[in-house]
Amino acid sequence: MKKFLAMILCCAMLLGVAPAAFAANEDVEGKITVYTSIYQFVIDMIVEELKAEFPNLEVEMFYGGTGKLQEKLAGEMVNGTLGCDMMLVAEPAYSLELKEGGWLHQFEVEDADSMLRFPYDEDGYWYPVRVCNMVLAYNPERYSADELPKTFKEFAEDESLKGKISMGNPLTSGTTMAAVAALTDVYGYEYLTALGNNDVMIESGSVALEKLNSGECKVIMILEESVLKARKEDGSKIECIYPEDGVILIPSTAMIVDEDKSANMNTEACEAVANWLLSEAGQKLILEGYMHSVFAGMKDVPYDSVDTDGLIEKDMGVDWERCYQDREEIRTEFQERVTVG
Repeated sequence: MKKFLAMILCCAMLLGVAPAAFAANEDVEGKITVYTSIYQFVIDMIVEELKAEFPNLEVEMFYGGTGKLQEKLAGEMVNGTLGCDMMLVAEPAYSLELKEGGWLHQFEVEDADSMLRFPYDEDGYWYPVRVCNMVLAYNPERYSADELPKTFKEFAEDESLKGKISMGNPLTSGTTMAAVAALTDVYGYEYLTALGNNDVMIESGSVALEKLNSGECKVIMILEESVLKARKEDGSKIECIYPEDGVILIPSTAMIVDEDKSANMNTEACEAVANWLLSEAGQKLILEGYMHSVFAGMKDVPYDSVDTDGLIEKDMGVDWERCYQDREEIRTEFQERVTVG
């Protein structure tokens, strides 16, 4: 059998056919379970591509917001074994926590230093595979851009917006948590007080988009990908506002669970999948999912978006160590100043 496969591959090379066409990854076998906060429609695309790339590997992907996944994993940690083998979560802060706790498997991505334009763990415990972008959005069919905020600061403080703004929940959404951490780092916890005083609504992106369509909201804080998806797939006229005080870029990470603490003890397969996500094919899928690529020099952008390198220059930045170490404090301040106060 091995000789037969070798003959096929040799013929392919002579004919100029790519070896990938013959399922070069057929030796990757078994099963892996992935916990992820990636939207379901992107999960479906990834699973379909992985079936073709790894025909003998069963990949099960479990969706949940980062906050919900953290709750699930906390319960599993009690028994010393997690229900997954790999994680694709919203932001690096949780990666720092899992690395510190000894839950992760170390692996290498070849040429990571030159290939990636976003930071990765130098010890090899996590790598960014996609980039989310927190922006503001409005409906030009309902309101003029001239009367709306140009900055995140104005979004919270402009009293003409009272009761007409919306954002996600940092207790359940990792990307919103990252945004709140960044904004309170720049403007202090007074930023949260301003949001509370302005009667910000806390809800999902889909609900917020509906309120932009109806005119119930004037402007919302939301992931760019949600707006781009609505524009392409629904013909929506909703537009992004890229805040002048900085966008908030969130490189979302891939992590592999330490084999002795994983569900299926298949780190080899997980490494193959992680490296595939950081291949040309994997990054193309990220772009199709309306997120930005982590590749240095990548000029392609998600549908109807703007230059990624330009966004990096305007990135407000997130202190991921603070986002991890002060997570509970930030959540408590948010609850007291926004949802209660």
